[in-house]
Amino acid sequence: MSSSEISTFTQEDGDGRIATNREPDWYKDAIFYEVYVRGFADGNADGIGDFIGLTEKLPYIKELGVNCIWLLPMYPSPLRDDGYDIADYYNIHPDMGTLGDFEEFLRQAHELDIRVVVDLVVNHTSSECEWFKAARQDPNSPYRDYYVWSDDPTRYSDARIIFLDTETSNWTFDPVAGQHYWHRFFSHQPDLNFENPKVHEELLKVADFWLEKGLDGFRVDAIPYLYEEEGTNCENLPKTHEFCKKLREHVDRKFPGTLLLAEANQWPEDVVEYFGKEGDEFHMCFNFPLMPRMFMSVRREDRKPVEDIILNLPKIPPNAQWCQFLRNHDELSLEMVTDEERDYMYTEYARDPRMKINLGIRRRLFPLMENNRRAIEILHSLLLTLPGSPILYYGDEIGMGDNIYLGDRNGVRTPMQWTGDRNAGFSRSDPSRLYCPVIADPVYGFQGVNVESASRHESSFLNWLKRLIRIRKRYIAFARGEVHFLHPANHRVITYLCIHGDEIMLVINNLSRFSQYVEIDMRDFAGYTPIDVFSSNPFPQIGELPYLVTCGPHGFYWFKLEKG
Repeated sequence: MSSSEISTFTQEDGDGRIATNREPDWYKDAIFYEVYVRGFADGNADGIGDFIGLTEKLPYIKELGVNCIWLLPMYPSPLRDDGYDIADYYNIHPDMGTLGDFEEFLRQAHELDIRVVVDLVVNHTSSECEWFKAARQDPNSPYRDYYVWSDDPTRYSDARIIFLDTETSNWTFDPVAGQHYWHRFFSHQPDLNFENPKVHEELLKVADFWLEKGLDGFRVDAIPYLYEEEGTNCENLPKTHEFCKKLREHVDRKFPGTLLLAEANQWPEDVVEYFGKEGDEFHMCFNFPLMPRMFMSVRREDRKPVEDIILNLPKIPPNAQWCQFLRNHDELSLEMVTDEERDYMYTEYARDPRMKINLGIRRRLFPLMENNRRAIEILHSLLLTLPGSPILYYGDEIGMGDNIYLGDRNGVRTPMQWTGDRNAGFSRSDPSRLYCPVIADPVYGFQGVNVESASRHESSFLNWLKRLIRIRKRYIAFARGEVHFLHPANHRVITYLCIHGDEIMLVINNLSRFSQYVEIDMRDFAGYTPIDVFSSNPFPQIGELPYLVTCGPHGFYWFKLEKG
């Protein structure tokens, strides 16, 4: 299916079953939208995005087809790690507004049937957190044992250093405390001591505070690293899973319907453990192993990377769901690939050394794909039909660019581009006051790439994506179905069935930049008629012979199989 064919789809579009879905497993049908509050919309003209601005833009998010917003950290913080260094768990960063602003945003989101989940960072705090300040000042403080201290910086030597670009050790000496403290990430982010039951109690109180305000769930950050144990790599330890079960039992009992989404950047056999063997840990986990392989398959024009990783994903509990994504606020992580695959991804997608950070690539989707609309469309066909709930990153729906000359991951966290006016319509402030400069290069500059412009053009990527999302939401098999690969001889085409009850969807994706034909063994469905869901046109009935389909460059089909 080409972009022009989807653009001319005229059947009446509705919100479908999802807008009114109040089931406990609502997350299985959700379309998520990741929002960086500081970068989305400035409501008070100080150059920084806030909840007032975000609230004003809720109708835009609703129109996109999204039914759950994921917010990056909005807590008070020195912002040395863009809010993941939390200084106060019980408030809103003043740059982003007040608790009252947040509560009004939440109320209006719920009125539009949009749920909201936020980041909950449990592994560490900021060194500016009052807990850590008290801990380092007084060895007898009750907060001293909230953190991991040692006189010996060689302990836990088997644990890898995650931020190789900036850190040389997982220990940092604190001259005030006179001891070293443990951290798996930046040295200004001391890890909490989960051996201390009071830390558990404190974090459960934090969860209660926000859930009592009506929040719908948490994306729990850096969950594999909670505990340390000598002789291990200090990841995925049994005690970590015990805490996950404790957190899940707590929210299920007090706040039924709350979503817990795990950020566990691990290999398949490790990440599935965070669902819990009985489905009693996290409801959802990010599918980090799949994400880079979608890019790999499109660039190699070969279905093998995607097909192999999905076939090697262990079975998950019936109440669990994967979370699929193409890009987000961090680098495109290459931790869960082989060394050879990582070298290939760097060669193909990060030829400029400035594009690399840690073990990843810090680029937005459109520049990553060199603005190739067809290639980006086929990636979205994969995103919206492979098993799991999709997440979109703010700005990717209009084709925003990035700025590799900004430090850290700031290049993919630039202001949302609403119009071609001053500051891209993001803020009425003086341009010099913006928290980050807007994108102004010749290809992705805000004068041409913005919501206002995209909304006016029927064939824009924004309007194309809106229609694709609406169509996807009509068919429950895409959200909840089982995927069965069909393995045609042409390896440049990936074909699979999504089956849920009597609903059978056939997906055909051409990964190649050239036209392809594919012969598919569909004998088990002889007598069925494939109906193209974009046009409602019937294709020839399936018989005993291989079913022949031709696809244009990076073209795709979504068929519903109907009997007779």
